[in-house]
Amino acid sequence: MAHSTLSGIAILGAGLFVAEAYLPALATLGPTSFSLKAVYSRSEKSSSETAQNAAKILGLSSPDVYFDGDHPNNLDALLARSDIAAVIIALPITLQPKIVVKCLLAGKHVLSEKPVAPDVAQGLKLLEDAEPICQQYGLVWRVAENFEAEPVYRAAGEAIRSGKIGSVIFFKASVVNFIDKTSKWYKTPWRTVPDYQGGFLLDGGVHTIAALRTMLPEPFTHLAGFASLNKEYLSPHDTIHCVVRAQSHYHGIVEMTFASPTKSIPAAENIVITGSKGWLACNSTSEGFKIVVKVVEEKESGKTGEEAEHKEKEEIISFPRKGVETELAAFFDAIGRQGTGEFALDIGNPREALKDVAFIQAALNSEGNLIDLLELIQASS
Repeated sequence: MAHSTLSGIAILGAGLFVAEAYLPALATLGPTSFSLKAVYSRSEKSSSETAQNAAKILGLSSPDVYFDGDHPNNLDALLARSDIAAVIIALPITLQPKIVVKCLLAGKHVLSEKPVAPDVAQGLKLLEDAEPICQQYGLVWRVAENFEAEPVYRAAGEAIRSGKIGSVIFFKASVVNFIDKTSKWYKTPWRTVPDYQGGFLLDGGVHTIAALRTMLPEPFTHLAGFASLNKEYLSPHDTIHCVVRAQSHYHGIVEMTFASPTKSIPAAENIVITGSKGWLACNSTSEGFKIVVKVVEEKESGKTGEEAEHKEKEEIISFPRKGVETELAAFFDAIGRQGTGEFALDIGNPREALKDVAFIQAALNSEGNLIDLLELIQASS
């Protein structure tokens, strides 16, 4: 947790995720970590509704309302306030880069929603603009990728790096989603007609890549795959299948779709990491998440081959869903530790988040050709 209460924070955005994730997470953290001073949205109506909702969920007086227009309550006025030290940005994907820079130039710490940018080129430009400002003024900028922050994936990563399943030899990630036109997520206007690559595959797909990035000990270096559109209303793409490699260390398969024809999906493990001694699986449950680990027990000394009975040991651990709460706490903590020489939980690095965007971009454009992910980032600079 942060060393002291921030002088004030503002939320920029009034969408579903603010209402269903950020406000409840802030309520869980409690008022000792922050003081919500203001809410901004492009329209007065949505900003006012979010401010009222915030007051109800957080149990405080209604934060001030800001919205677009040539008037005293626009975003410029919000950013001019000296009692607001940090902003949480949850705006449409294509709007976020310029707002991140605008907030940093105003001297505010920033937590911006994933993805870090609509594509690699815009992500690199954002880093080029934002990083010098952060360094010059001692500001914290983190990307809110809640899967990276989820305790289940962090625990899985720690177990794998400690050698729990031996050396990683291959992996599999399978994500199947059902999205129809009645979905609350589909009804969000900027998702209904996306002005960015991949549609739901970018917006939601970076979660899975971030989870894998958190769990696996080596970064992805190459992929080859195919993308397709199976439901016209989910354009431009709704499905990708890829073979992925992490240098010479290991390889695996990543498949994602938002075009399942049924709400019920085939029973399968979500993510499975296989090592030389066993495997680890992560799955979402109604209560949160679950890790299953199966490893081969050490053979009795002196016995080999058929003399040694093959024995497996299973371990099952459940985790609550706490990604948004964790990323907010880490963000506040990082601000509180500025200048102390101490370190907060290392999540939300924008350069790591850019790797997630690069993966999705490569998968959308591979057409079966091998793509070097490192070269993709370098070529876009």
